[in-house]
Amino acid sequence: MEVITTHTNADFDSLASMLAAKKLYPGAVLVFPGSQERSLREFFIHSTLYALEVERVKNIDLREIDRLILVDTRQISRIGKFSEIALKPGLDIHIYDHHPPSSEDIRGSYEVISEVGSTVTLLLDTLREKGVEITPDEATVMLLGIYEDTGNLTFSSAREEDFRAAGYLVGKGANLNILSNVITKELTSEQIFLLNDLIQSATRYDVHGIDVVIAQATADQYVGDIAILVHKLKDMENLDVLFVLVQMEGRIYLIGRSRIEEVNVSEIATEFGGGGHPTAASATIKAMSLLEAHGHLLKVLRQFVRPRRVAKDLMVYPVKTVGPDRTLEEAGEILSRYLLDMLPVSQEDKVVGLISKEVVDRAVHHGLKDGLVKDYMTTEFSMISPEAPFSRIQELVIGQNQSLIPVIEQGRLVGIVTMGEVLRAFHEGMMNSVRESQPLHVRKRMISKLIEERFPERIRSLLTEFGRVGDDLGYSIFGVGGFVRDLLMRMENFDIDIVVEGDGIRFAEEFEKRFPCRIRTHKKFGTALILFSDGLKVDVATARLEVYDSPAALPTVERGSIKADLYRRDFTINTLAIQLNPRAFGELIDFFGGVKDIKEKVIRVLHNLSFVEDPTRIYRAIRFEQRFKFQIGKHTQNLIKHAVKMGIFDKLSGGRILSEFILICQEEDPIPALKRMRDFNLLRFLHPQLKLDDEKISLFEQIHHVISWFDLLFLEERYERWLVYFYGLIDSLKEEENLELCERLAMNDRQKKSSMERKRQGDLVLLQIFSWINAGREPKRSEIYTTLSPLSTEVKLFIMAKTTQTVTRRYISLYFTQLKDTKPILRGRDLVQMGVPPGPSIRKGLEDLLKARLDEQVITRQDELQYVSKSLKVN
Repeated sequence: MEVITTHTNADFDSLASMLAAKKLYPGAVLVFPGSQERSLREFFIHSTLYALEVERVKNIDLREIDRLILVDTRQISRIGKFSEIALKPGLDIHIYDHHPPSSEDIRGSYEVISEVGSTVTLLLDTLREKGVEITPDEATVMLLGIYEDTGNLTFSSAREEDFRAAGYLVGKGANLNILSNVITKELTSEQIFLLNDLIQSATRYDVHGIDVVIAQATADQYVGDIAILVHKLKDMENLDVLFVLVQMEGRIYLIGRSRIEEVNVSEIATEFGGGGHPTAASATIKAMSLLEAHGHLLKVLRQFVRPRRVAKDLMVYPVKTVGPDRTLEEAGEILSRYLLDMLPVSQEDKVVGLISKEVVDRAVHHGLKDGLVKDYMTTEFSMISPEAPFSRIQELVIGQNQSLIPVIEQGRLVGIVTMGEVLRAFHEGMMNSVRESQPLHVRKRMISKLIEERFPERIRSLLTEFGRVGDDLGYSIFGVGGFVRDLLMRMENFDIDIVVEGDGIRFAEEFEKRFPCRIRTHKKFGTALILFSDGLKVDVATARLEVYDSPAALPTVERGSIKADLYRRDFTINTLAIQLNPRAFGELIDFFGGVKDIKEKVIRVLHNLSFVEDPTRIYRAIRFEQRFKFQIGKHTQNLIKHAVKMGIFDKLSGGRILSEFILICQEEDPIPALKRMRDFNLLRFLHPQLKLDDEKISLFEQIHHVISWFDLLFLEERYERWLVYFYGLIDSLKEEENLELCERLAMNDRQKKSSMERKRQGDLVLLQIFSWINAGREPKRSEIYTTLSPLSTEVKLFIMAKTTQTVTRRYISLYFTQLKDTKPILRGRDLVQMGVPPGPSIRKGLEDLLKARLDEQVITRQDELQYVSKSLKVN
């Protein structure tokens, strides 16, 4: 059975989308999972446009459903009874939805998802692509769906696609008279009384500096089209944020509207089991009184409303300054070193002026490099407090053309606000992306539900405690890096890294006092490692920034802010952070567009000098691209090619290259990454003779198959995966070239000797086995053991992959599966008791006994006793 369904309390977009889906799945059954909006029910009663066969949910046997088609929703909490099978293995789920993603979303085998104004718009695109015709009656219902969900095409959620879809439906004969009757009805007397009650009860609340109005009313009987009343109230009072609670027929209906980005009404409605869009959402509340619903709404608002920006939200810190008695040349060095356009001039902790890079450069050009900063600095400037509103910042930066504003608290410089931060704040809500080389504005959203869903209680509790300790010390604490990225990608990763805006070592020491653990510290870098008895490790770092004195050099580390700390990282997808302090636990911080790039499956660097400063990031870009099945961004690819062309890798130490190569080869399947290294011409930096031709790729594929086979044996034998691939890499090199490669990778003498000797041993063993095959002789099992046992596991796996002889693979397989762990039952002491004199005779006796057991000449202990007695002539 195929079933088409939508969300509970279905509206016109739900109905229209179900109708459109029926055109794509003609054999499917239409089922509403719950009640419909009153206006929709009345439409069913009075309309004679068409006969729509809808089955009752109680008549559906959920066990018989093979395919579930969801329209206008993908939240498991909003599909009623169908949630019981939504996660059933084998169920084929197709999804058509236009709502923003949430933590409750179901995944489908086929998904058409885009944040347009209505779901029917998405389905119309599919119908048109497939050439499916619609009747004028069907076009009328679909146009009703578009108009309702876009506020007659006036909501900010309406997109160009919705306008085109509406025009298409008019062209298909949609009846505009019916549309007009449905959407422009005069208010009834009940609606007028209800609107008056809402106006009288409307109360303004200050939530984190945002004006939020809540209005509530009670009706003795159902009053339809409450959304119309909400819009009238919002427009009459010119409200940015409005929530309405109406109690009728034993339920409370919540409707929210917002014009500002700080309030996402969809997030709030979701907390009540509803949903919608950031600007318009609704929910139906049961088992609560109106007073309880009002109180809970205020609590949810305090949790989800984002405070308006003030100076402390935009400011950059810590701040680099220059003294007034320093020379212009010295000021220029600081400006260049930290890539700054302007510096505050500070004397005895007081800001006395500003000096710009433009002024310094022009003065130096005129031969004034020894001039003093105080003689050329700007002394007329404004300063602000950390709580200064964005409007004041805007006035100074734009109105007074001050591109850097010092932020002062109790007479002390605590940060600066730059023109760049102001411009990025303006971009918010206006642009979804910028050039990949530019940092994006900060984006924040709560992911506490995702943390609860994906992390075990042990990890959740630990993250909470980190935040509490941070609060007690006055530090801001953040979870950062790979485990945050993998959390958003629904991948398991409990390798926790946290960053402390403060003293990371002091934080770790305080945590150790309160909880059973031990720590290791590295004072030079301000880092610590927290070790727990169950093996869990947590890395703690002090928020820092890194300065590179030259290309490919190791960085100089200085204390910084969380933003500076994230900016030093390699790719946008690794710049995400989670606030752990109780006041904002679970707030996702995204300064550089990491969420967008995860969604678009793109690997991007943060700035154009990223690969110049640290060329190993190129290897990591390739590794992440292949691991996550992402794509390196076009601009980032160009930066890689430029870095390769510059010969940056020649300045990179061999040890760092080897470390990155090992990490690539430790991936589940490193071959695609090795191919990408070839695409970017990176192998030549290891050795000019290295080539990744078809023959080499074939060898790597065989290595991958052999390693996969070996891992499935579950022998619990430790080995270095990367070494097997390394032997494959150097297989075509001559001995002197192999030595050159080892030296390039900064291997020590023991590693060089081992690498070359093991390769020789493997080649000799292959020759030995070939001689058996060439002579047509089947070797004894003991011969196979004696030949293969001196080789390391990595070499045995490599020659198994390298050989083209099936017989050779059979011998090596026999060694691993049967021969490797064979041992005699008797021990040396047993032979001594039998009269064998201690010394070489014991060793030879045990070796002969092992061969006999390998060749299956002895099976039991008695067999071994008899064998020893006969071969060594003892009683």
